[in-house]
Amino acid sequence: MTISQQHTQVVIVGAGPSGLMMAAQLLRYGVQPVIIDSKQGPTMHSKALAVQSRSMEIYRQMGVIDKVLSDGKRGGGVQFNQEGEEVASLSLANVGETQTAFPFIQMYPQSKNERLLLDFITLNCCPVYWNTSLLSLTQDADKVTLQVQSGEDKQTITCDWLVAADGAHSTVRKQLNIPFNGDTYQHQFYLADIKIEADFGDKVNLFLSKKGFAGFFPMPDERSYRVVGNLPDEFDKKDELQIEEVLPHLRDVTRQQIIVEHTNWFTTYRLHHRMADKFREQRCFLIGDAAHIHSPVGGQGMNTGLQDAYNLAWKMAGVVNNQLKVSVLDSYAPERMPVAKDLLNTTDRIFKMILSRNWFVNLLKKYLLPIVLKWVWSKPNLREAFFKRVSQTGISYRDSTINLNLSQASQIKAGDRLPFLKVFDEKRQLETDLHEWCGKPGFTLICLGKLKELDLFTVAKWITQNYGASLNFFYLPPSAKNQHIFDAFDIKENQKKALVVRPDMHIGFLNDVVDIDMMDNYLLNVVGVVHGS
Repeated sequence: MTISQQHTQVVIVGAGPSGLMMAAQLLRYGVQPVIIDSKQGPTMHSKALAVQSRSMEIYRQMGVIDKVLSDGKRGGGVQFNQEGEEVASLSLANVGETQTAFPFIQMYPQSKNERLLLDFITLNCCPVYWNTSLLSLTQDADKVTLQVQSGEDKQTITCDWLVAADGAHSTVRKQLNIPFNGDTYQHQFYLADIKIEADFGDKVNLFLSKKGFAGFFPMPDERSYRVVGNLPDEFDKKDELQIEEVLPHLRDVTRQQIIVEHTNWFTTYRLHHRMADKFREQRCFLIGDAAHIHSPVGGQGMNTGLQDAYNLAWKMAGVVNNQLKVSVLDSYAPERMPVAKDLLNTTDRIFKMILSRNWFVNLLKKYLLPIVLKWVWSKPNLREAFFKRVSQTGISYRDSTINLNLSQASQIKAGDRLPFLKVFDEKRQLETDLHEWCGKPGFTLICLGKLKELDLFTVAKWITQNYGASLNFFYLPPSAKNQHIFDAFDIKENQKKALVVRPDMHIGFLNDVVDIDMMDNYLLNVVGVVHGS
């Protein structure tokens, strides 16, 4: 299929979860990207499995969360087994209930995520140009020029901005000569989607043994599991390995009589942990696996790619629509690179410990790990901290240049994700929440505290005259039923607070007074809103 236009505003290379999320988010803001992929079509394999709370919050904002919930399966927690015996069981029930509308991990495979996002962009009349490869790219101060090939046809297209979502072997990253530093884990691994006779329930079951490790991740279908494990050394150089050859080793590690009824997918692979030196080169941006890859510990990979796209898309759309100054794009890499780096370091340390064959580390795993896990899980604040990290709801951009914190509050600051707090709407006598208030594209101004009618009218008029639909407005006066919100934001009696929430539901501006000049300064000079947009 030939790309109809010779010049377009945004080209996305790669139609995996990150690329499709980028397209979907741009479409929410009225920007029609061109998206190409060298594959024949979306993946049929489950690949990444876990969808974390933060990603579900994005799906909710997009209006597609019901599909994710009905077509997936909740993970109940994690069970640790040593030499076949259960040593610790950590339930996720009631953990994170106050933090998000989705206090659980949803088992919803990559193939379903891709199909969901493809449906979304198709409904918005945005095709994916499958079987279309990027041959080369060059860029100058004004544009990016791409040579692409579809079948026998080659064509040249240009764009204002390029987003590389083309995976670990990214052609874009290589063309830009951006180093992809890191390492490859020594061992080879296998991955299988199987249906078995046994039922391990809804918990992730991790089996640790002197002979290796295996993880059973529950999938939506009954008695169906994603199994990940390390291959024994003697299989390291063997090609065309079959699951039947691995089963004896799996049984040794789990000390369970695993009987496979059906195999949907089996593959062997090497795992890498790498990160690009830069997430941006002039007019080209890297997201997802093109920017960072890491071990599968904690089900973070696909979710981090979705968040990359979510962070970049509103900024790029604002620039394309001439609503934001181009300088806002300078904030993408400084906000997302520390997240990727932290994730890389954390998953790498945990994964190395799981794989270690060192006698001392094995002693620690056998005797100390169960005690530590049970102790951590018995402490509510540590459980909450664990959930914040895994769910990605704890990610903050406090140091970002496009945030402004003018509040004395100690718990919540500009740059933090807007907390999930229930709101009782006194007018409509309905319960809603702060995240629902931020459902529309654009920035959201929330004023908390008692404002006079005249002040409210002045704020509304200022928005109408200067920002229109790009700034949504909500007002919450004090009431007994909403006192928890005032407590969360450290608002004393007769005090007020103004929040400007960014389109990605992070607080951009926080102030202890409702002052139009200060809010104007934030929007115009800190974020770079173009007046009259």
